[in-house]
Amino acid sequence: EVQLVESGGGLVQTGGSLRLSCAASGFSFDEGAIGWFRQVPGKEREGISCIRNYDGRRSYGDPVKGRFTISRDNAKNTVYLQMNNLKPEDTGLYYCAADTESCLRILTNTFGGADYRGKGTLVTVSS
Repeated sequence: EVQLVESGGGLVQTGGSLRLSCAASGFSFDEGAIGWFRQVPGKEREGISCIRNYDGRRSYGDPVKGRFTISRDNAKNTVYLQMNNLKPEDTGLYYCAADTESCLRILTNTFGGADYRGKGTLVTVSS
């Protein structure tokens, strides 16, 4: 059984930083892809970042490029999202997601989204 458990969310002021963690079990970092998307009630889900596992290629959504960095620790089966220079529009529920094929379904809602997702961690950025 695949489990993705997010942590690290919280309340931060504009310009601050947070680091999210996603501990994965039952999912190998040798396959597919793993990453993050966020959801705000009433809005479309937004792809944030993804690592393609076989070559380590990283992808970022346009709103977070240059501010967010995704990384992984294979020994700990954990993926991180370092978020710097946070803005109020970054507020949302951040989900860790994993897919057995590629980043496409993590960053978009294609074919119903990624194979697996966690329960989310809330990030609130105050102005």
